[in-house]
Parts: sequence; structure tokens; C-alpha cells
Amino acid sequence: MKSVERNITPVREAINWTPASWQGKPAIQQPAYDDQAELGRALAQLSELPPLVTSWEVLALKRKLADAAEGRCFMLQGGDCAESFADCNSALISNRLKVLLQMSLVLVHGLKLPVVRVGRFAGQYAKPRSTDMETRDGVTLPSYRGDIVNSAEFTAAARRADPQRLIEGHAKSAMTMNFVRALIDGGFADLHHPEYWDLEWVAHSPLAVEYRRMVESIGDSLRFMETLAGEPIGSYGRVDFYTSHEALVLHYEQAQTRQVPRQWGWFNLSTHFPWIGMRTADMDGAHLEYCRGIRNPIGVKVGPSVKPDQLLRVIDALNPDNEPGRLTLIHRMGASKIQEHLPVLLETVKNAGRKVLWISDPMHGNGESLANGIKTRRFENIRAELDHAFDIHAAAGTRLGGVHLELTGENVTECLGGARDLTETDLERAYKSSVDPRLNYEQSLEIAMLIVRKRGSGLPAPRE
Repeated sequence: MKSVERNITPVREAINWTPASWQGKPAIQQPAYDDQAELGRALAQLSELPPLVTSWEVLALKRKLADAAEGRCFMLQGGDCAESFADCNSALISNRLKVLLQMSLVLVHGLKLPVVRVGRFAGQYAKPRSTDMETRDGVTLPSYRGDIVNSAEFTAAARRADPQRLIEGHAKSAMTMNFVRALIDGGFADLHHPEYWDLEWVAHSPLAVEYRRMVESIGDSLRFMETLAGEPIGSYGRVDFYTSHEALVLHYEQAQTRQVPRQWGWFNLSTHFPWIGMRTADMDGAHLEYCRGIRNPIGVKVGPSVKPDQLLRVIDALNPDNEPGRLTLIHRMGASKIQEHLPVLLETVKNAGRKVLWISDPMHGNGESLANGIKTRRFENIRAELDHAFDIHAAAGTRLGGVHLELTGENVTECLGGARDLTETDLERAYKSSVDPRLNYEQSLEIAMLIVRKRGSGLPAPRE
């Protein structure tokens, strides 16, 4: 299905805005650099490095997100909670890409819709923290804010905010994106051979028979179409793929904000889809000020504490011209709170006539810490929040157009439950995240199948 062509140019550019105007606003969750001259040199170097994405890719994604808001496609956004520089290797990148492609295969087949694939990687190197400092055994040091800022080791040298990490973050992002593009252009996503993908997980899933039947059906359908055409359908050998990260460290974002020939305005060319986290979505804050002036599609996390009038002010600040595809609202309420807090927000935005794409993040509202201090999420709560989200949107006459997940292509044991019914004992076997727990490849694919059962049939997903 082709995107419907439309004029997505806003009426005007952002008023009284420059890439640096955020510096006149309160800026929270920012690194405390102790050498401003060193920071200045790093930013000057970063501003001269080639961009990581192009303006036409950014605008193409915006058109697709406008389509998703109208139900013409579905957005799948996923990746690590926080990337690490050490994870910039071929095996981890290809596995992460593989699980997203497998999920999109499930969604395309089951929903009968195109899927907009957005990786939460190639720049997700920064993380917001609850406190600026961390104390261990009487020693207090700055909190770890992600590899683009400092290191996780608990030493004074490692926890120093190092401006050179901004340069390294750009380099790691560029290598990641180069490899992803090479894999896709080289046929890694070829639908002619879905049977080549690792399907071992289905042996443990109650949906195993359905998944195998789906894979066989895709192969049969493609061969039938090629028989009719009399030649291979080459377009099924590659897919479009976009990147995203939280626009958190604003010096880094500013340095990659560019004007380009034959386009008006400014683009953040470090990513296709930057988003604003719940901690930094302050109406008078620096993050909203920065994002209101760039032409990228923007995401905003929406939690249970957000009030209707507050959300409308944020929407109007970021999308004053009601541009289709410009703004994605990512609700993350928690399974126990979504039924209380989401309906009024949907009703408010709908009645105000604001054009937004709603997607669900069922991960961040469902975190918990066990007695031994390990952070985890329960698969049943993640699934329950998605179930509720579809039902609430249907009741409100709005549309849930996508999902935002923290996941990995590795066989980690970080979230409880799922196809193998992981227990607290299992968590210690392969818990690798340094920040938040992620769905492993089995749990991720199971979520995709549950979305199909939910949205594809219009009936509640089964609770095995």
C-alpha cells in the first residue's frame, strides 16, 4: 500500500528559534562538564562531521507516520534501553535488526498493513537518571548517564562527563547505521527466505503452530505472485528502516542540527525520529524548546501524571500548524493505571481536533525491583497494558497506530514470564542490561503475535 501524497509543509517556521535557543531555558538531565573549553572543541568538531541521516529520509518517515495515524500502516519502534559502545559489533547489530524484521513480518502478515520500522538504536547512548549522584560504601560520584556521557565503572575517572564521548557516540552511531544499511541493501530482509531466520523459540510458545503456518503462507504467496509475474519480485528483497533515540543530551543534538540545500528550516540529522522523555517534557524546558524548531517528526512520552490541559499545551508548542505526521504521543501508563488515565487524554486530544499518532510503550510503566535488587518487568503486565490500550482506543474512537518496545535480539533473561515462563531464578542466568530490562527475542516475537491477535481480529488476545 502506497503512502498517500500530501502537503506536509507547515505554514511557518518556528518563531524566535535557533538551534541554540534551548540554552536560554532550564535544562535538566544534562551532563555536568568540568571543562567548557574542552566541550567547545568537541562540539566544534562534531558540528563538522557528516550527518547520519538525510533530510529526505526524515520527511519520508514523517509521511509514513501520518499514514499510521490514519490506519494505513503500523509503527514498530524497538531496540535497547541504552546502547553501549561495546555493543557496536556485527553480531549484536544483526541480531537486533533480525528480531525487528521478524516482528514486522508477523505484523505485516497478520494486520495486512505495511509496517514502519524504527530502530531504537544508532544513537541511544544517553539515559536520564533519577539522581545526579550515586553513593556506594560512603563514596559519592556522578551517576552513570550512558556511554555518550561517562562510563558505568564506579571510579571518579570513569564517572567524569567526557566531551570526547560525544565524538565517539557519533562514530559508533555511524558504524551501526552503515552496517544496518549494508545488511538491508544486501538482502538481509529478503522475504523469499523467512525460513532462514532462527525459529527455535516457537517450540516453547503456545502460538507455535500459528507462527509456522504464517511463515509457510508468506513463502507460498510470494512464489504464487512471482509465478503470475513471470519473474522475481525484487522489491521484497529490501525494506525501509529508520532510527530513533531520545533527544536528551542537547549539546549533541544541537551540533548535528543542520540546514540543507533546497529545503527550508532545520533538521536534526543525527536521527530520523528524536523523542522527548517524560522527565524532560516540561513546557518551559530546554528539550521542548529545542524540538519545537526542527522539522523531524517528534515523539513525546506521556505518563499517568500528565493532565489534559498540559498535554494540549505541549502539542500546540510542538505542532502549532497541526501538521500530519509531525507529532507522535507515546503513552506509557502501566497496566494498573492505563484504564484510569488514558481515556481522558484521548478524549481531550480528539475533541480538540489535534492530529497526532498514538503509540503504546508498555515497558516503562511496568518496571519493578525484586527483593534482591534486580530490576525487571513482568511479561503479563506488558501484555496487559497493550490489551488495555487497544480496548481503550477502540472505545474512544481513536486509533493505536504503533508500539514502542525495549528489546534485544539476544537470548537474555531480564523480563519475567513469556513463552518460557522465566522465573526470578532465571534472571540471574543471562541478565546483561546495565540500565533497564528488555524483552528477549522470544518475548518480542510473542508480543508481535499478540498484537496481531488483538488488532487483527478486534477481539481480546488470548491469555494462555
